[in-house]
Amino acid sequence: MIIERNTYVNQLLAKRWNGKVKIITGIRRSGKSFLLSTLFKNRLIEEGVGEDDFIEIDLDRKADIKYRNPNILYDYVIEHTKDQSRKIYVLIDEIQLSYRVKNDDIDESLVPVEDRDMLYTTFYDILNDLIARPNLDVYVTGSNSKMLSKDIVTNFRDRGSEIKVYPLSFSEFLTVSEMEKADAFEEYLMYGGMPLAVLEPDEKEKRKYLQGLFTNVYIKDIVERYKLKDDSILSPLVDALCSAVGSLTNSNKLANTAGSAIGKAPSHNTIKKYLEYVEDAYLFQSAQRWNVKGRKYFDTIQKYYAMDLGLRNARLNFRQQERSHLMENMIYNELVRRGYSVDVGIVELDRVIDGKRKVSQYEIDFVVNIGNDKIYIQSALNIDTPEKKDQELFSLKNTGDFFRKIVVLDGNSKPWTDEDGVIYIGVIPFLLEDILSETAKM
Repeated sequence: MIIERNTYVNQLLAKRWNGKVKIITGIRRSGKSFLLSTLFKNRLIEEGVGEDDFIEIDLDRKADIKYRNPNILYDYVIEHTKDQSRKIYVLIDEIQLSYRVKNDDIDESLVPVEDRDMLYTTFYDILNDLIARPNLDVYVTGSNSKMLSKDIVTNFRDRGSEIKVYPLSFSEFLTVSEMEKADAFEEYLMYGGMPLAVLEPDEKEKRKYLQGLFTNVYIKDIVERYKLKDDSILSPLVDALCSAVGSLTNSNKLANTAGSAIGKAPSHNTIKKYLEYVEDAYLFQSAQRWNVKGRKYFDTIQKYYAMDLGLRNARLNFRQQERSHLMENMIYNELVRRGYSVDVGIVELDRVIDGKRKVSQYEIDFVVNIGNDKIYIQSALNIDTPEKKDQELFSLKNTGDFFRKIVVLDGNSKPWTDEDGVIYIGVIPFLLEDILSETAKM
C-alpha cells in the first residue's frame, strides 16, 4: 500500500530548479527516501520527465558504497551529465554516509592547524559544485545516524532548501486507516504516524517495531554521534521527557528526574547538552514560553513535545496515557507540521487574593505567530460545566488584546463561535482542516 504525501511532493515541485540543494530531513524512518525516490520521481514522470533524466544514488545500498567517496560520486555525476542540453534530476539518498577525503596535493605543513579541516573534500564541496551547473537539479536525503540532518542544512546555509518530513499527519493516516474518523483518531493517538507502524496490521508487531526503533535506532544513533560512553543518562532523560509531554519543565527538574534512575543527578550543563541531542535527532521539539503582556520570552522553563506519539507511548510501554497531554502534543505537532511558529503563552496578572497582592501566571497552550498577527489556542478535553469553561477561558480573556482565540475540544464537533468571539472546534476537524489560515484572513 502506498501512502501519498502530497504536501511534501508539492513542496519539492515548488523548489525545482531553484539553484539550491533540496535537503529532505527529519526523524529516521519517517519516509524520506520513499518520498524522494518513489513519490516525487513518479510525479515528475507523470508530468513528462523521462526515465533517463534521473541519476539515482543510494549510499545505503551495497552497490553504491563506492560513491560514499565524494570524489568518486562527483566524477560519476559529471560523467553522466556531459550533455549540457539535457536537464537531469540528481537524487542522492542517505547523503550523511559520505565520508571526507584528504586532498594530498596540498602540503599540510603549510596550512595553519585551525584550517586543516579545509584539506578534506566533503559531500558539501561536491554538491555545492553540482548545483552551480545549470543542467542539474540536486536533491538529497539526510538522516541522523552519523551526521544529523541539522548539520546538513547548516553547512549548505543559503545554498540549501530544507523540506522537513514528519511522521504521518492524522490526515495522511486517515487515508490508509480504513476506519471511521473517531476510531482512526484513537488508533493514531495510541500508535502515532510512523509509516511502517501504520502499515503493520498486527498490534503486537506494531508495538515491537516502535519499541525497537527507540532502542535500536534512535538511542544508538545519539550515542554513536556524540561518542557517549553509554546511554545511562540519555535513556532516563528520554523517559522523563516522554512522561512530561505537555508539562512545563526545565533542565534542573529533568536532571533530578533522570538522576533518581541512576542514583546521581547529572549536572545542569550535561542535561542541557543531552536535550540538544534529542532535539537534533528530531525525537522531541521544544516550545518556549512567551509572556503575552510583557512581550518577552522566559529563559528557563519550557515544554517538550514528542515528535511521534506512537514512539512516545512505546517508550513508556503504553502506560501513562493522559489524554489531555497526548491531545495537546498532537495539536502542537500539527501546528509545526503546517509551518507555524508556536510558543506557549503565559498571562501574568497582578491580583489581590485574600487581601494580599500577588502576581499569578496563567497558561495559554499555544500562541501561533502569523506575521504580525497571533492566534491563541487552548486545548481542552471538554467545557461541559460553567466552572470548566471559565477555567479554560480565563487566560484567553485576560490577554489584553484582540487577537483571535480558539478552543480545541476532544471529539468531532464542527466549529462554532460564542458571544465573545471565541471559536470552538473538535480536535478531529482541527487536524483535518487548517482553520487558522481562514481565521487569520477574517
